[in-house]
Amino acid sequence: MSRLSVPSFESATGATAEIYSQIKKAIGSVPNTYAAIGAHGPAALKAMLAADAVLASGTLTKRDQETIKLVVSGVTGCDYCEAAHSLLGNLAGLKPDELKKLRDGHPTGDAKRDALVRFVRTLAETSGTVSDDDFAAIKAAGYTDAQLVDISLAFATIIFTNVFNRINDTEIDFPAAA
Repeated sequence: MSRLSVPSFESATGATAEIYSQIKKAIGSVPNTYAAIGAHGPAALKAMLAADAVLASGTLTKRDQETIKLVVSGVTGCDYCEAAHSLLGNLAGLKPDELKKLRDGHPTGDAKRDALVRFVRTLAETSGTVSDDDFAAIKAAGYTDAQLVDISLAFATIIFTNVFNRINDTEIDFPAAA
């Protein structure tokens, strides 16, 4: 059970009610993590959704975005985001066997995707400046400077929800990652 209280959608007011309405209109429901963030920090939720909108119009494919979010969620241990981004990854065209390999840390067989996974996992598991070899490997895989910016943005947005869900112990309202 989630740790932070979340009022019913019907009783939400002001900025919280406004952002719930926007989310519900866009995707049909308000996921538990958005509900909890919006109940206590509607401006934070609005900023996160704006960052995701920028990412959606950026240089990475939806598959790449979901790959990043799934890998980071696995490293941080966010079961909520692993479930959510397994579903969203599937909707973006990642096959169930690819999703399982991504969650388990195994190569997918797609050289470019596997380079992205290695790079993102390195970012998530280490600190300090990325090594010249790691930088050269992601560039050699074909990722552009603009895509490196978008990789950073995808990483930042998922870290926000990962950390929040770990604090809140958000109740999962997506199918469990299989």
